[in-house]
Amino acid sequence: MGFQQGLSGLNAASRNLDVIGNNVANANTVGFKQSQTQFADVYANSLSSGNQPGVGVKVSTIAQQFSQGSISTSNNSLDIAINGSGFYRLSDHGAISYSRNGQFHPDKDGFIVSSTGQRLTGYSANAAGQINVGAPTDLQIPTADLAARATTAVNTVVNLDSRETALSSAAFDPADSTTYSGFTPVPIHDSLGNSSTVSTYFVKTAANSWDVFAGSEGALLNGGAPLGPLKFLTNGGLDPASSALFNVTKPTSTGAAPVVFNLDFAGTTQFGSDFGLNKMAEDGYASGQLTGFDVGAEGTIRGSYSNGKFLNLGQVVLANFANPQGLQVQGDNTWTESTASGIPLVGAPRTSGMGALQSGAVEDSNVELTSELVNMITAQRTYQANAQTIKTQDQLLQTIVNLR
Repeated sequence: MGFQQGLSGLNAASRNLDVIGNNVANANTVGFKQSQTQFADVYANSLSSGNQPGVGVKVSTIAQQFSQGSISTSNNSLDIAINGSGFYRLSDHGAISYSRNGQFHPDKDGFIVSSTGQRLTGYSANAAGQINVGAPTDLQIPTADLAARATTAVNTVVNLDSRETALSSAAFDPADSTTYSGFTPVPIHDSLGNSSTVSTYFVKTAANSWDVFAGSEGALLNGGAPLGPLKFLTNGGLDPASSALFNVTKPTSTGAAPVVFNLDFAGTTQFGSDFGLNKMAEDGYASGQLTGFDVGAEGTIRGSYSNGKFLNLGQVVLANFANPQGLQVQGDNTWTESTASGIPLVGAPRTSGMGALQSGAVEDSNVELTSELVNMITAQRTYQANAQTIKTQDQLLQTIVNLR
């Protein structure tokens, strides 16, 4: 009789409708991956070689489809979308799970967490912003101020006017502009972050030779002696046989240590044009408070501070699997590894086949509603057809029973 076949068809169609309904229900779930019901026919074991009618159908597996979902922008810098392969690695007190839902926020302790409180993991960074590549750890946004840094190096690039008349270094007086040919203010910071200015003065002493003096707060540094000469070639470039790097020490009155820094004039020229400052850069800065952060395509979390500086705070890692369909579904937009999925391959985004990250965006569900609604109609018809086979078999059985 065909009751078994029809019943198996009803069960399979019902399971298929369950899967389709779950897809439709999660059409707006960020990072959701739709599932597909896969069927297999069923035949009874037999030693005969004749054809068998079969005993129905079964659901062989419910396979998730890990195709890329569309990416939508948001206003949260910790909303992060994966464009490509990979999963976020989440930790719940050491229990690791994986997700494609990139909706994160900082908790009260500064850890980056999901909506269910699981912590995002990645590589930490040291105080200098260098990423510590190694075992992933829970990512935390530090709330402490960025410590001040004393100036240790200054690079100044100027053009000295070769048309200037040579002067006497012995007659140099910073208060008398006729005793030098130009000057530049150099901003520096002490160990407490206090800003001050060191002025450098240029006195042409001979053809292609200039003495450099330094002063601050009305007093000359280096005991009033030149820091050294800058010597030039006939083409206007610095003479490589002569140093353009001078060491400067500036006392402080703020309780900070004296500022000792190298003043580098690499790139300075001597042409027949007006004196001009072309570049000024120093490596010191005042302390700063964290004002915001963003996540780069490679997963690097970069903090911005009120002093205008930027510092790497960590790096998000991704995990990939040889068989993502073997992952065990856990709900809450997460999966865990299984023997079927293989071990996780962990690395930085945009390496080893991992996707890129996009900050201020989320990955939408990959459910295509039109297709799912069509599938729902087909599954409904299949259910009705299997019910009809049971009804027909019942009518046949009733006919046999009624035979006299």
